Formats: sequence, structure tokens, C-alpha cells
Amino acid sequence: RWALLRGGGEAPSEDERLEQVARVLLRRYGVVFWRLLEREADWLPPWRELVRVYHRLEARGEIRGGRFVAGMSGEQFALPEALGPLREARHSAAAEQWVVVSAVDPLNQLGTLLPGSRVAALPGNRILYRDGVAQAVLVAGEVHWLAELDEAGQQQARRRLIVTRR
Repeated sequence: RWALLRGGGEAPSEDERLEQVARVLLRRYGVVFWRLLEREADWLPPWRELVRVYHRLEARGEIRGGRFVAGMSGEQFALPEALGPLREARHSAAAEQWVVVSAVDPLNQLGTLLPGSRVAALPGNRILYRDGVAQAVLVAGEVHWLAELDEAGQQQARRRLIVTRR
């Protein structure tokens, strides 16, 4: 990808660069904590540097600190606009919602945040969730079941996972 850069200006300071990275991560996920960043790029600053930026942003009232994701230890930080949907999701009943996520998507947290084996971040690999619980993965064109589904459920899962190209 290409981006137009403004020339002639000073390079951003280290603090400005760290804050920019911290904000990008917050916009990507809504909630950030150290374990979420395990699958991110190696060139990212270490968590100890990012957490200082998040403390500053929290002190300014721009973000919130707290415990937003159950089962995850350590400090967590969230955008204020992410809190409403998190509360709604906690109180809503299962809606039989099926979602397919590409393995290259940052939401591929299987094997890091979510139980199960990691799925390689390759374009053809996919993960199928039903109401937020991983049901099956498509790896190298082969479906692997993570949950027990009846025959109708397996057929429905296969249709969602295997995308035909025209």
C-alpha cells in the first residue's frame, strides 16, 4: 500500500509515534490488552511502552481502563464507544448468528485468546463462529470440526466456510 507523506516537516517524536501506534491498536480492536497483541507484528513497541501511553490517555479522559474481557489478566484499555456494545453483548441472548472470519483477519484469535489450535494466517484458511464460539475451521481446503454439530449443522457450516469463486 502507498500513502502520501507530507515533506519538509520534522519527524514525529518517539512519544508521538508511540501514541499513534497505541491509538491505531485501540481503533482496530476497541479493547486492548497485552495478550491480544501476541499475533501482531514484531516491530510493534513492547507492551510496557504502550501501557504508559494508555495510562496517559486514560488520565486525559480519552479512553477507559478496567476489566472488559473476562478471563484475561493484566490491564485493559477501551475506547468509550466500545463499552456500550460490550455491555449489550454480555446481556444479549444467543441469536444463532454465524460468522466466518478469514485467518488473516486480526480477529483470528483462535489458539491465543480463544481455546483451540492456532490457525495459520493464510488467505484460504477460515474460522466459523456461532454466537461467538468457534465451530469449525477450513485449513488447506479441509474442514475440521471444533464442536459437535448434527448433520444439518455440518452442512450449513460447510456452505458458510467453503466459498466458491466465479
